[in-house]
Order: sequence, then C-alpha cells, then structure tokens
Amino acid sequence: MKNVLATVALAFIAGLVQAQEYKVAKSTGRLEIKEVNNVEIEGYSGNEIIFTSRDGKRDDDERAKGLRSVSSMGIEDNTGLGISVVDKGGIIEVQQLKKMDGPDITIKVPKGVVVSYSHTSPYGDDLVIKNFEGEIEVSTLHNGVKLTNTTGPMTIKTVHGDIDVSLNPNIKNPVSIVSVHGHVDVALPVTTKANMKMSTVYGEIFVDPDFKLEIEKSAGMVKYSDNVTGKINGGGLDINLSSTHNNIYLRKK
Repeated sequence: MKNVLATVALAFIAGLVQAQEYKVAKSTGRLEIKEVNNVEIEGYSGNEIIFTSRDGKRDDDERAKGLRSVSSMGIEDNTGLGISVVDKGGIIEVQQLKKMDGPDITIKVPKGVVVSYSHTSPYGDDLVIKNFEGEIEVSTLHNGVKLTNTTGPMTIKTVHGDIDVSLNPNIKNPVSIVSVHGHVDVALPVTTKANMKMSTVYGEIFVDPDFKLEIEKSAGMVKYSDNVTGKINGGGLDINLSSTHNNIYLRKK
C-alpha cells in the first residue's frame, strides 16, 4: 500500500512539474528568441506557442513572494518560467532574465511561425530544433546547433559552435548553414535534387559516394577540399554549406 501511495504521489508531483506552461495563441508571425541559454524548439500542428519548463519548479525564495523578478534590461518574468514573453502583434519576443545559467525551456511552435534565435553570450548550451516544418533563422557566437527532421527554409550561422543537421525530405529553398570554427555535418535524402555550394579554408569536404554529385571543374572523387560547386541529381534546391576552420560532412539520411 505504501508503494502504491508513493507512486501516486510521484505521479502527482510529476504532473505539477509538467503543468508549468505558458501559452500564446499564435500560429503565424515571428518568434524571436534572444539570449535564452537553454532551449529546445519542437514543431507541432497547433495554434499556440507553448513554453514549458524542463527543469521543474524554480527555487522558491520566501522573501520574493508577491514580487515579480525584473532585470536591468527592463524585462520581467511574466511567465513564471524565468523568461519574458512579449506579444508585439506579428512578433513574439522571448528573453531570459538571468545572464548566466537560466531556465531550461521547451518551446512548441506551429509550423506557420518563423523561428528566429540569436545568442552572443558564452553561457548557453546547444540550440536544439526538431520536427519543425517552417522557416528558421539562427545566429550564435558560442552555441552549437542541432536540427533534426527540419525542412527550412533556413539560415544557420555560428562562430565557435558545431552544426549538425538532419533534413526532412520536404526541404524548402534556400538552405544556408555556416560555421567559422566548428564542423558542419548535414544528412539529407540521397534523392534530393540540389545545387550545392560547399566551402572551407582550413578543413576538408567529405561526401557520401551514393550522392550523384556533378562537380564543376573538378574530378569525381569522394574526398574534396577548398570549394566545391556542383549539382545533386541534376540540381534544384540551393544548399550552401561552409566551415572556415573545420570540416564539412554531407551524408545520406
């Protein structure tokens, strides 16, 4: 009986944790996420943007009861999750209050919303985006970027982070994935029709031999270096992959 009660109690507590949500009724427009350190974005079929805390209940401060957290940036925690979410009509602005650390947030986003993520501080974790069928804009300084089952269009830029991408077969034009110091690793269906531009200065370019890659002004080898321009399966989508100081990997999905 004690075990049963303990199980019920744990389930109840888990439910409370999972219930920490903040919703915005929005299925179009832009979601602009700025300087949020720990975030995972997931696409879904719905008409609300749903923010959920992944690290459970925030630490209680008895002295702070009845007060609202604010920051020097002039933003307030209006969600109870440690973030500020402001609806400016066509744009939803999201920021966290803490400069370091901060909450661990999941955001479920309808596919009709454009996702824009920017981050410049050294305190963030990798940005994760999965199952999203919509436009993505990412600009980071230190973060890595991991995209799974995404379609684009997308513009992904990072300075020090690695970029790992697995594209959905329904890829949308254009796709630009750029890292200065990190690797760029992209998986896409072998049947994809694309105009490829792949460039590196100090790294190398590796391509799965199963891709029918027609290279301009180059011999048909599996391993390439510097700059490669060519077509896969006769051409189609515009896909740009670039890493200045590291390698590029194009693999079949």
